[in-house]
Amino acid sequence: MAKTKRAYVCNDCGADFPRWQGQCSACGAWNTITEVRLAASPQVARNEKYAGYAGSAEGKVQTLQEIDLQEVPRLSSGFKELDRVLGGGIVPGAAILIGGNPGAGKSTLLLQTMVGLAQHLPTLYITGEESLQQVAMRADRLGLPKDKLKLLSETSVETICQVAKKEQPKIMVIDSIQVMHVGDVQSAPGSVSQVRESAAALTRYAKQHNVAIFMVGHVTKDGTLAGPKVLEHCIDCSILLDGSSDSRFRTLRSHKNRFGAVNELGVFAMTGQGLKEVSNPSAIFLSRGEEQTSGSSVMVVWEGTRPLLVELQALVDYSQLANPRRVAVGLEQNRLALLLAVLHKHGGLQMSDQDVFVNVVGGVKVTETSADLALLLALISSFRDRPLPRDLVVFGEVGLAGEIRPVPSGQERLMEAAKHGFKKAVVPKANMPKQPLEGMQVFGVSKLSDALDVLEDL
Repeated sequence: MAKTKRAYVCNDCGADFPRWQGQCSACGAWNTITEVRLAASPQVARNEKYAGYAGSAEGKVQTLQEIDLQEVPRLSSGFKELDRVLGGGIVPGAAILIGGNPGAGKSTLLLQTMVGLAQHLPTLYITGEESLQQVAMRADRLGLPKDKLKLLSETSVETICQVAKKEQPKIMVIDSIQVMHVGDVQSAPGSVSQVRESAAALTRYAKQHNVAIFMVGHVTKDGTLAGPKVLEHCIDCSILLDGSSDSRFRTLRSHKNRFGAVNELGVFAMTGQGLKEVSNPSAIFLSRGEEQTSGSSVMVVWEGTRPLLVELQALVDYSQLANPRRVAVGLEQNRLALLLAVLHKHGGLQMSDQDVFVNVVGGVKVTETSADLALLLALISSFRDRPLPRDLVVFGEVGLAGEIRPVPSGQERLMEAAKHGFKKAVVPKANMPKQPLEGMQVFGVSKLSDALDVLEDL
């Protein structure tokens, strides 16, 4: 039998070495280098235990013209929000990685989805962390039908592929990828080598048998997916279910998607009957109090393929410290420091002796620059203790020269704000609508000084 090629990989950083050594020279960690299998020989690939997912020994070469371009029909998951994040539904043969903090609801969401799909499709739910009784107890607690969904408690990838070949499911769930193991890899489940080889084998099975596979992945303490970075490269779609323990709402966001938009957002509410869809997320993030207060502004951010209205709060207060504090929750810290400098240079407002706190309501993380103008107006409102109108919506990017730059999809943002009853809007001049919007007064500004003038007149 031909010899299998092997290498040595650091479990912490993923760096590889030609031979074993005590310390990783890339990250400096000790005793983290383990032996991994690089590639199996043809004899191993044709062995009985790989019969379930081994590929053909000979590949067929085709030209682009010979490839069938007929669109593959997507499968609906039963949740419109999940279908939105996936790009319109589940693509047959896709490998989907779903991550999230413990208790976020990953297993609950997938169990609800699989039970619904099992009513009209062959499905298989593989659990490696829980027993079959625990999964059945969850389904009973959620009031889900239990007559169609097939379960398997297994952690061996070879056994899973053999059972799947016999059962012929259209959709599978692997819960979770960190507990799966391949027999030829001489390391513990959860290590870099085991996660990489297990994910590669399952992805290969999904492609060759046209089976959609959901893989549950753990996250590290900083919220990123655990395991080697190559794990995110070999799968087709990577989504993250996020939600704090003190909130009943969960956000599902796509970080990689070969079949749809990236950064698409879906919103769910955790209830006693499982996760429920939130059809109008803007109504959640705009749950403002009755009393009008300073330092609050409403912005329209673009999440994937739809606009979302979010409230932004700012608190500016005199500081007793030599170095005033700058705290941003839901926004980039460096972006806040940059905008404060622009406000001083081109707006004439100095806050070097003030503590500045900024928060995006609802736990939303805003990464796009369309929130710049809304942030500045909220800071000015708190600094002057002058509330902004409750029916005002603001968006626009602010440049270092004080110019207000346009943002994508300005018309759609304004229409979403008008649908929620907003009557006034301050937007970049280049985003002014060509036709007046009924019931909305839109102010177009090209410089920061123009926005301050409009603010004085409101």
